[in-house]
Amino acid sequence: MAQECHQNLSDTLIFAPAKETDLMMFSPLRLARSASLVLVLLAASALTPAFSQDAAPAAPDAAAAAPVSLDAVVATVGGEPITEAELSFAAEDLVQELQQMPAEQRKPFLVRVLIDMKVMAKAGADAGMADTPLFAQRLQYLKERSLRRAYFADTIATAVTEQSVRAAYDKFVADFVPQPEVRASHILVATEEEAKAIKAQLDGGADFVALAKEKSIDPGAANGGDLGFFSKGMMVAPFEAAAFALTDVGQISDPVQSQFGWHVIRLEEKRESSPPAFEQVAAQLQQQLMMTTFDSTVAKLMEGVAIDIPDPALAAAVASQTETDAAAEAATPTAQ
Repeated sequence: MAQECHQNLSDTLIFAPAKETDLMMFSPLRLARSASLVLVLLAASALTPAFSQDAAPAAPDAAAAAPVSLDAVVATVGGEPITEAELSFAAEDLVQELQQMPAEQRKPFLVRVLIDMKVMAKAGADAGMADTPLFAQRLQYLKERSLRRAYFADTIATAVTEQSVRAAYDKFVADFVPQPEVRASHILVATEEEAKAIKAQLDGGADFVALAKEKSIDPGAANGGDLGFFSKGMMVAPFEAAAFALTDVGQISDPVQSQFGWHVIRLEEKRESSPPAFEQVAAQLQQQLMMTTFDSTVAKLMEGVAIDIPDPALAAAVASQTETDAAAEAATPTAQ
């Protein structure tokens, strides 16, 4: 979000809280679907889409290397093999853990996990745990979950290509409506008297940056109070109104009060906003296209399928969540 980007430029406290309409809305079902997307997208060794901003180009020797066979054995445990395929399955379940470690540590980590799993699984089988009705039910659930993931990967994920994402970006750019933006600096103090005294000093020719560093209580004072560019809706209302009321670069406002104190604001630049670069929104556009493809695919699969939920309260809760999900889909913006 733009609000978060500006927070990196300054630790100022005057940003307005995000509006619900600024955020991608997720119902519980959409969250579950997003988890499916994340698992499929991130479980690969790169853990990022090939055309995302963070995806690094492959080294020449890596590009020329032969693909690894999923049947290749990477270790054996008591004579039982651990294959590359099993590593990929484990990666699907351990996405968060893998993202938090360097790339060169991921494969050894997965091998260790699978060694532990093989040893404990044998112990469980030897104890007869695989012969219980509950285990049979768990096995059926895991089978269906695996089939769902495989169907998603083969049918839905492959339908969203870089070409389709770039087409979505082109539409986003074509539909983009520029908004006025200003770049401003400010000096924040506790009282109106202090703010008036600072304004008088500035009117007398004092250096704004020097005064900001000396007098301002804002955490961003170290950079002269520069807040970077912002658009309407990003700042608290009194500050925003005063900043956008300034017309000439270098113009300084009268003291303005907000819930954080008293501000003296200087206009640094004015401009019209422009669409973000493809790399900045590619991952989000890709996820939105996958979500759309997922929704339409599931809708077709559900046609003619009879669903019976005997418990009226549970049936009503399911219906309510379904309605919430539909509303979230309708409200999800094309791009942030």
